[in-house]
Amino acid sequence: MKKQSYKESIALAMHDSLDGNENALCVGQGVSDPTRIFGRTVGLIEKFGKERVIDMPIMEEGMTGIAIGMALNGLYPVQTHIRVDFLMLAMNQLVNLAAKYRYMYGGTFEVPMLIRAVVGRSWGQGPQHSQSLQSLFAHIPGLTVIMPSTAEDAYNSYLYAATCFKNPVLSIEHRLLYDLSFQPQNDSKRSQSPFLARIVQEGNDVTIIATSYMVQEAQRASVWFQKHSHLTCEIIDLHRVSQIDHNVIVNSLKKTGRLIIADTSWKEYGVVAEVSRGILENAPHFLKKPAISLGMQPTPCPTSHNLEDEFYPDMSDIVLAISQLTGIVVEVPSKDFAKSLRKEFRGPF
Repeated sequence: MKKQSYKESIALAMHDSLDGNENALCVGQGVSDPTRIFGRTVGLIEKFGKERVIDMPIMEEGMTGIAIGMALNGLYPVQTHIRVDFLMLAMNQLVNLAAKYRYMYGGTFEVPMLIRAVVGRSWGQGPQHSQSLQSLFAHIPGLTVIMPSTAEDAYNSYLYAATCFKNPVLSIEHRLLYDLSFQPQNDSKRSQSPFLARIVQEGNDVTIIATSYMVQEAQRASVWFQKHSHLTCEIIDLHRVSQIDHNVIVNSLKKTGRLIIADTSWKEYGVVAEVSRGILENAPHFLKKPAISLGMQPTPCPTSHNLEDEFYPDMSDIVLAISQLTGIVVEVPSKDFAKSLRKEFRGPF
């Protein structure tokens, strides 16, 4: 099987979702833009037409309400947002309506819909265009929040959401993943439950729990460390950041006794805090040393490129954390080296 890029996989998932369900629609900002929003909606409007691929003006609350209305009336909307930051404008629709209809009406109403939003870094987008807000939405019962880290994850999760899942799903896609290519893994267990956490790499000495693009950084850090020592890392892709699967984390921690949690967002009151809560309540005795958590610096995102590089965690921070937990001293890769391994995002949005 040939490699496929993250954005190609998303475009294919959108195509297959609409092709397999005549009630499915693609709704949102820029879905018919010449760039097809990073290439994620390529070919849709040409095949399915403007009645099923509907461009929307910049009206986040309005278009989210329209999509909820579609879902309540038997359609399956895939709603696209250019940035997760501006989902804040649709907070009432998502938190008070989409997340609660099924509960409030005893299952009489369902709101099956997929909301896709973008997060990430590159080219100095500053405080209002770079926020990683998954924890705000994961806090709400009734919303399922996922962060696919590979092309296969995105495809399987989106098709599962569109064909099998009856509740609203928010997927947060990282900009730096779009141009990366992935070899399909054919993980049969994951395809049966595509929202669940999975072990990306087995190891014996340190457990690294990562979200989204930090899975890539964790893999790079593990390769770097193994070049300088015999140590092996077990890497867990959390994937679904709401309703966290604590069992897979505890089972890994039993084996390694050492834990790093690497998220794309701030540490305070976030995903790393929730993972830590689960361990504190279920398995604190398995920790040989206190866990180390990694996330964005506790400030708004700077616009300066140099400051932005210091703001986000990367493989250098993970290598240093592994060294601190194991006592094995290795050369820590520079921020410039870590940056050289990334495909920097250049726009247009």
